[in-house]
Amino acid sequence: MSRKVLAVYPGTFDPMTLGHSDVIRRAAQLFDQVIVGVAAAHHKKTMFTLDERIGMVREVMHDQPNVVVESFSGLLRDFVVGRGAKVVIRGLRAVTDFDYEFQLAGMNRSLMPEVETVFLTPSTSYQFISSTLVREIATLGGEAEKFVDPLVAQRLAEKVRSLGRA
Repeated sequence: MSRKVLAVYPGTFDPMTLGHSDVIRRAAQLFDQVIVGVAAAHHKKTMFTLDERIGMVREVMHDQPNVVVESFSGLLRDFVVGRGAKVVIRGLRAVTDFDYEFQLAGMNRSLMPEVETVFLTPSTSYQFISSTLVREIATLGGEAEKFVDPLVAQRLAEKVRSLGRA
């Protein structure tokens, strides 16, 4: 009897970067199903609405049949356990991410001991990309297109124009 392994990759994806999509594709090769959990992000102001972020992730990942995109709010633990997942995927870009992610993994293990945290690194060409930097570059009129999928670049340009920036 084979057991299907379900993984959750949580984040705000504001916006989704090439690093995010790279990690999702890597995870999709390792696990039977990957749920991309788009966080409502009550704790921070996002550029894109929750629906916009979900839509972008779905469109970018449309070619991955074992990737599902859902929103969640509240504790990650409740979302992961509620879906029956056994793995939480976390992306590590650089050693500077490690301290925070290590603390988070320890807390998650305490809250859900039956779930493992798996760290994946994106391709080296994407390791310096963060959503925060992409938003800042786009807002200040820079070329963010090289850090995001073309669809996301279009949405980002539209959003910046609608906000009256750049």
